[in-house]
Amino acid sequence: MLKKEKIKYFENLLNERLETLLSEANRTVSVMTDQRQNFPDPTDRASLESDRNFELRIRDRERKLIEKIKDTLERIENGTFGICEKCGEDISIERLKARPVTTLCIECKKKQENDEKLRGL
Repeated sequence: MLKKEKIKYFENLLNERLETLLSEANRTVSVMTDQRQNFPDPTDRASLESDRNFELRIRDRERKLIEKIKDTLERIENGTFGICEKCGEDISIERLKARPVTTLCIECKKKQENDEKLRGL
């Protein structure tokens, strides 16, 4: 079971990360909606479109991370943060530091990954 100061550490860390991700998303939206560029050269236009697609893929990954952070903050609120959702054991502090949004202890995660490999996922 995590001590209150450790839980507060992770809560602050997650809130800071969430704030950063949301501000980046807002910046991206405002930049993309403000761009009124006209490129007569097809190569320049293609380059801009490629850059935009790359940016949108990054933001989509970040959107998924935002959801995971929000879910983790809910787990902090309801007292289930740091507890493996599969086996009910405590998740090690080292694992939480490496991936604070994790819901599985390292053993259950390894088992999940092995099962996925066997099924070809």
